[in-house]
Order: sequence, then C-alpha cells, then structure tokens
Amino acid sequence: MTANQKGALFMVLAMSAYTCNDAIVKLLGVTLPLSQILVLRGTSASVLLLALAIVAKEQINPRNAAEWGFVLVRGGCEVAATYFFLTALLVMPIANITAVMQALPLTVTLAAAVLFRESVGWRRLGAILIGFLGIVLIVRPGPDGFAEGTFYTLFAVLCITARDIVTRKMPEGMSSMSLAFCTSIAVTLFGATMAAGQDWQTVTTTQAGLLLTAALFILSGYLFSVLAMRSGEVSFTAPFRYSGLLVALIIGLFVFGQWPDALTLLGAAVVVGAGLFTLAREHRKQPLKRPQKPV
Repeated sequence: MTANQKGALFMVLAMSAYTCNDAIVKLLGVTLPLSQILVLRGTSASVLLLALAIVAKEQINPRNAAEWGFVLVRGGCEVAATYFFLTALLVMPIANITAVMQALPLTVTLAAAVLFRESVGWRRLGAILIGFLGIVLIVRPGPDGFAEGTFYTLFAVLCITARDIVTRKMPEGMSSMSLAFCTSIAVTLFGATMAAGQDWQTVTTTQAGLLLTAALFILSGYLFSVLAMRSGEVSFTAPFRYSGLLVALIIGLFVFGQWPDALTLLGAAVVVGAGLFTLAREHRKQPLKRPQKPV
C-alpha cells in the first residue's frame, strides 16, 4: 500500500470515527442534558489523551506565553463550535448537518483569501459561490422560516472556520498532543460551567458505555486524522474527508430512520462537488511535495 493509499484510508477512518461520535451524542441527547454529555465525554477523552501522551512521552502543557495565547484563542473557537454543532445535532437529522459541514473547505479558503490575502482565482471563487448555493438548498427556509437548528449549524461552520484559520498560526514546534489535550480540557470546563446549577441525570450502565465509546471515537478520529496528514500528500488525502457524509447517510437511515429529501441530497452534491473542485484547483497551483514519512 502506497503512502497516499494509507493516507486516504486513515482519513476515511478519521471521518467515520467523528461521525460515529456524533451519532452517539445524538442518541444520548434524548435522555441526558448537553452539559452533562460534554463533561462526562470530555473527562473520558482527556484521561485517554493524557494516558496516550504519557505512553508516547509527548508534552501536553504549552511551553511559553505564545503557545498559551494560541491555545486560549483556538480553545475558545473550539468551545463555541462544539456548543453550536452539538445543539444543532440534537434537533437536526445527522445527514443534514453533516452535509452543511462539507462547506468547510470553501469557507476556510474564502476566509484565508480575505484575512491573509491568499490568492483565489475566479474559478475557485465561482466554486465557493456555487457551494454556498448548495448550502441554501440544504437549509432552505420554508413558509415558517428555517428549520430548527439551522442557525446553530451555520454558527458552527463560522466557528470551525475561525478555528482552522487560527490553527494556521500554530506556533512552530508545538506538540499536536498538547493542542488536543488542552482543547479537550477547554470543552470539558465549558460543559462544567453550563452544568452549574443544573440537576444531573443518573447515568445508566448503557449510557456510561456509550459515553466511553464516544470518547474512544473522538480519540480515534484525532489519531487517524494526524496519521492521514503524515502518510501522504495532503492534496490527495483531503478529498476523502467527504466520506463522513456517506457514513452520516448510512447512520441516519439505519439508526435514526432518517433520509434526506431530494433537494437536500442535491445541495449536498453541489457542496461536495464545489469543494472537490476547489481542492483540485489549489493542488494545481502548488508545487508537488514529497509525502511526509510517519513519525
């Protein structure tokens, strides 16, 4: 198996893990408050990350003021994105919200062009506009306005875009494990703040098992996404992010009995197509780079 093939496989596994985590949170949200889910899942994920860091002998605490500042800013974006995304997830079909999230390559490209003056030709700009039309097909307003959770989803896209833009300024030499651990702690603390004054529900054995499984899926998603970036060319592995939409469609049908209507599917296809075109155009503008070896 070539490095690019391994990278593609790792990316599919990462997106599948993240989507399975989303499905578990959606199931748990029927009986547990979101704040409790964030605290319990975040605590489990943080403990697992800490154990992994100890085994791998990786540093988990920021080394200096620059890294602390970066962690705080990025953590704030992550906290906001988590809140908006999970709030929408609890009330929207999982395939619909996942379809909207496929617009992220487009929004990040547009934000980079505006904030960092990165070059974006008219073809990529046109693809971004077409992608946004696809989003309109997915979240289209009816006679009573937008569907429940739509605005939360759009705010989640904005927050994740901000997070990814901030990540481009990641301090040189900062440990990825440190970033993941600090982010997990930030989300957990946010959940604890939300839970202040709320009555917690008694967690059953089944719910505890699901929470632990969700934490394992998050950890797996992180590890596989890192491996994907280190195993092949980014331009080759990045399009496999869209595999998460296929997984969401399958889970939505067989777990929740939900299937998007024709316009939603058309909108998802438009968004994915626009994203793939944007990635292809970006790849053509960049010089070829040899894939990085796994470390």
